[in-house]
Amino acid sequence: MDDIKIYFPELSKDQIIKFQKLYNLYNYWNSRINLISRKDFSFFYERHVLYSLSIAKFFKFNKNSLILDVGTGGGFPGIPLAIMFPESFFYLIDGIGKKILVVKDIIKKIELNNVIAEKVRAENFEKKFDFIVSRGVTKIDNLVPLISKNISNNCNHKISNGLIYLKGGELNREMNIYSDSKEFQIKKIFRNDFFESKKVLYIPL
Repeated sequence: MDDIKIYFPELSKDQIIKFQKLYNLYNYWNSRINLISRKDFSFFYERHVLYSLSIAKFFKFNKNSLILDVGTGGGFPGIPLAIMFPESFFYLIDGIGKKILVVKDIIKKIELNNVIAEKVRAENFEKKFDFIVSRGVTKIDNLVPLISKNISNNCNHKISNGLIYLKGGELNREMNIYSDSKEFQIKKIFRNDFFESKKVLYIPL
């Protein structure tokens, strides 16, 4: 939690309280449903919350922006981003019902009013959004065909609507087919070793 305060000194008291509450809520649910590996949970804030928030270092969502989190799992990156951008609206979807039940409970417990969570697969979801965010759910060329239909034609940002994707490793082969794509290295803003190979990818759609 200390890293979040250091990297995001602009957080309000309410935002800090919401972030603080996440640990106990996820710890409770993780003992009942395997959302996060036990080995990983020791690094909850770094590998899940801060990783999700890396998007906020490169992209600022405008007021009333609509953002879809595809394959949200336990609520990442959607829940941390919704706390960070309280004036934007987030829709979190996943095909696994028990994970969505957890997400809904956490949303309720921290009184996060700008989020809806729904059990639905991406290929069956038709609503339109300004941006789609996701975290390593599949290869990019598998994901883009599924979610292109969900990108709105109305653009209210300085950049085009599109996909913002968190992923690690060597991605040149995956990204080369998208000529307007951009890649941001998280290690340049977060010095933790975990982020050495992690990137924020942006593909306008």
